[in-house]
Amino acid sequence: MIGFYNYTVVLTYVSLISSVFGMTQAIHGHFKTAIFCLALSGLCDMFDGKIARTKKDRTEDEKAFGIQIDSLCDMVCFGAFPALICYLLGVRGILGLLIISIYCVCSVVRLAFFNVLEGKRQQTEGGANHYYHGLPITSMSVVLPLIFMTQFFLPDFVFLVLLHIVLLVVGILFVVDFRFRKPNNRTLAVLVSVVAAALAALVIYSTFRVPRQSQDSSPIIDKIFEE
Repeated sequence: MIGFYNYTVVLTYVSLISSVFGMTQAIHGHFKTAIFCLALSGLCDMFDGKIARTKKDRTEDEKAFGIQIDSLCDMVCFGAFPALICYLLGVRGILGLLIISIYCVCSVVRLAFFNVLEGKRQQTEGGANHYYHGLPITSMSVVLPLIFMTQFFLPDFVFLVLLHIVLLVVGILFVVDFRFRKPNNRTLAVLVSVVAAALAALVIYSTFRVPRQSQDSSPIIDKIFEE
């Protein structure tokens, strides 16, 4: 069999499986489950690199494979999956599809740049990198669940406007070149706790309503013209 099979890539595959399952749930309108799957994928991604580095005898091919498989899975989990959720929630029409396209292109550019940068860095430095260049794509697994929570106290139109803005801004930040320090274990624990609390509230208090519109319409533009 081609590929490398050891414990260093298990969390990466769990993250991918979670997102694929989440996509099927989003398509059927089960958005709470889909958001939970996105957050779970993000949680797995937070720790897969740390687990991979515990294996000290990895070959150069294994390291290169880890970089590639991580980015390929990230594109599905934090590129295509959030874009699908946002589309199904109402980011549609010409404006919505333009924003989704920008988000996906920025995701691909960021991950390709990371592969090039990380491959070169490991050849000279090795170990873990302490900084991101631009906003990490995994951040969408924290941002989108928190934005999703605002639907419970914001009007539908305001929620959809916020969803458009966040998707566009986060996508652009993927490719803006600024140094962003990687969170330590303590910070990761705080992030996990915040998302876990949001998801708990989501499950307990949720009465989520999906705005109804045709597939080709843009709720934002429709609302503007109505007024």
